[in-house]
Amino acid sequence: MAKNTQPIAKRCKALGISPAVMGYAKKNTTRNSGNNMRKKQSEYAMQLKEKQKVKFIYGVLEKQFRNAFEKAASRPGQAGENLLQMMECRLDNVVFRLGYAQTRRDARQLVSHAHFTVNGKKVNIPSYQIKAGDVIEVRESSRSSAKFAKLVGPEAPVVALPAWLEREAGTLKGTVTRLPERSDIDYEVAEHLIVELYSK
Repeated sequence: MAKNTQPIAKRCKALGISPAVMGYAKKNTTRNSGNNMRKKQSEYAMQLKEKQKVKFIYGVLEKQFRNAFEKAASRPGQAGENLLQMMECRLDNVVFRLGYAQTRRDARQLVSHAHFTVNGKKVNIPSYQIKAGDVIEVRESSRSSAKFAKLVGPEAPVVALPAWLEREAGTLKGTVTRLPERSDIDYEVAEHLIVELYSK
């Protein structure tokens, strides 16, 4: 499967996002510190950068991202906000948001290996769209593994959940209480530029 192998910190710097958004809180780079002194970007360059930023954050390739945009544009409401909501509702992103994985890349692999159920049914498709009321749970057969066992108990890491998710204390079970809204997006993005790029 095709994937971006460029160093995380370098890519984050180029796109103007914090590595923490990707789950890499300790990564940083000081190379090319004069990077912000570049000449003014063209309108197309700014549009392209916003698209690349969102694709990079969620680990989505161009064809999949374009298909998601077309679905978002066909829905009621603003296409840009619909697109961000669809990205947030991907199962791999929800697994990451619930704290079951340190990064979205890790979450994508865990989902592909069928470690999770949605409403009691096994799902191994990272792009699976979660809906309000869905219950995401680590499969019974996976809970004894060291990776998941350390997520429960007194020494379990504290996870800052977004407002649209709930996770039962001491368990590996989370619930989507509502669909994410634009205000729930925790990184800076000008989604209207993505809409303008695809509308040409």
